[in-house]
Amino acid sequence: MNDERARGAVVPSQRPRNPRVPVEFALEVRGTNVAGKAFHLRAQAVKISRGGATIIIDAEVPTGSVVRLTPPFGRELDAEVNGAWIDEMDGRRRIGVKLLDQDGWFAD
Repeated sequence: MNDERARGAVVPSQRPRNPRVPVEFALEVRGTNVAGKAFHLRAQAVKISRGGATIIIDAEVPTGSVVRLTPPFGRELDAEVNGAWIDEMDGRRRIGVKLLDQDGWFAD
């Protein structure tokens, strides 16, 4: 077996399917935190792609949760949390979300 093919099969690509764009806009996020309590907070999108976003938020939201996003443009969007972490640079909590509408941010 070719060694190069074997290495390629083991290491998945880290390149995103859609390019991520740095942004800075406020949005509202509604959902349920890790304690099961509903929240409705203002948050900040810092990166978006056609199908998702990275959001700075002041709530501990579990991976797999569905949240509702209200951006300052367009309409409300449902999204699934697919990552949650505290950024080492600024110590702020972030979530990564996948938009559940296939047209993403740009749907009519």
